[in-house]
Amino acid sequence: MDEFHPQTIIEPFRIRSVEPIRFTTMGEREQALGEAGYNPFLLHARDVLIDLLTDSGTAAMSSRQWAGMMASDESYAGASSFYRFEAAVRDITGFKHVIPTHQGRAAEHILFNTIARPGDVVLNNTHFDTTRAHVEHAGAEARDLVIPEGRQPRTIHPFKGNIDLQALEAAIREVGPQRIPAVMATVTNNSGGGQPVSMANIRAAGEIAHAHGIRFIIDACRFAENAWFIKTREEGYADKAPIDIAREMFGYADGCTMSAKKDGMANIGGFLALNDDELAARCRALEILTEGFPTYGGMAGYDMEAIAQGLYEALDEGYLRYRIRSIAYLGEKLTAAGVPIVQPTGGHAVYIDAREMLPHIPPLRYPAWSLNNALYLLGGVRGVEIGTVMFGLQPDGTEQPAAMDLVRLAFPRRVYTQSHVDYLAEVILAVNAQRDRVPGHRIVWQAPVLRHFTARLKPIA
Repeated sequence: MDEFHPQTIIEPFRIRSVEPIRFTTMGEREQALGEAGYNPFLLHARDVLIDLLTDSGTAAMSSRQWAGMMASDESYAGASSFYRFEAAVRDITGFKHVIPTHQGRAAEHILFNTIARPGDVVLNNTHFDTTRAHVEHAGAEARDLVIPEGRQPRTIHPFKGNIDLQALEAAIREVGPQRIPAVMATVTNNSGGGQPVSMANIRAAGEIAHAHGIRFIIDACRFAENAWFIKTREEGYADKAPIDIAREMFGYADGCTMSAKKDGMANIGGFLALNDDELAARCRALEILTEGFPTYGGMAGYDMEAIAQGLYEALDEGYLRYRIRSIAYLGEKLTAAGVPIVQPTGGHAVYIDAREMLPHIPPLRYPAWSLNNALYLLGGVRGVEIGTVMFGLQPDGTEQPAAMDLVRLAFPRRVYTQSHVDYLAEVILAVNAQRDRVPGHRIVWQAPVLRHFTARLKPIA
């Protein structure tokens, strides 16, 4: 018989434990959203049908991860679980010092409180919200240098997350190397649509930084997804394994921050990894003060066991093929129906261009926030705004429109099936058919930092 080449990419796992979903009426959702101050972050999870708020810490863990958790060592100091965790991180990243943290933003807190000072500038393709907040909390400026294509939702480019290398050189000349504690590359570029960064761009950005004596740091939350895009889109990598691609990526850097709640396939945890002995010593001193002893760093032993296994599972080719294809599947359905999305689709989410979909809502009336609320009201779907509520508030207290107003629909790993995605597409198309009736919103209360997490809003009739 001839070899069979299926067109359908199936989930590369079997489901052996299920969690019931609670169905609600539109009236119940309207009441829940009002009680939450029209902020989806403040909804009770039990009132959400399809929860795409984030892919961070929401994955379904594997049987091997659970087995490792049961065999964990919870010793305060020198636990064997830490050494398994450390060995996995060193094997994949190659970095000498592994500093565990309870999640990625803790790694950012430790790093930027150690290296950044008022007046400094941190350069990145695009800072995500917590990264930017920690840079600014240290008194420094977080400057984004993504290529122009990265700000054009409909432009097709294989690596829209790339750093603009000419802009990087110009910024270093303008600011001066002594005021730049780090150049960063966020892989994949979350705020820009989950778009990947090419190996050539990572290599070149590292070379530019090092030529000026500046450290080069990778925000590695979705390093495995980025490795898959390099494998499938960049010349010379088709025959390389994702783990070898990841090792090369990290080889051009001096360290990384990592939320293991993404491509660590775990529900909590993260790390800061570095090569510099002196910097690592200073970071460990702050870790002891804010996170815990350096061999647990805010994590239980069972969390470190889950991450040690999960980092390798995230690099599995079968999983990555399924993961990226699931996102593309939804993107194709939406594009065919005329829904404006960031193209090509990224690794962990579909991003709807709310500014184009809802042109009657001006940026300072928050079109992406408004679209996200409409998705919940109509179908019980919770996404997250990546737009002017998240990024519009400036350090001096003024407000300006963000570069884009997007709704991110981030897929938890190994959680939803194709029927969930088909239902999701139906909800989005139904909202699109009524898009002229979606109201804008205004903020009635906000926090001074990371306001999107806790702000309260009201719709504008």
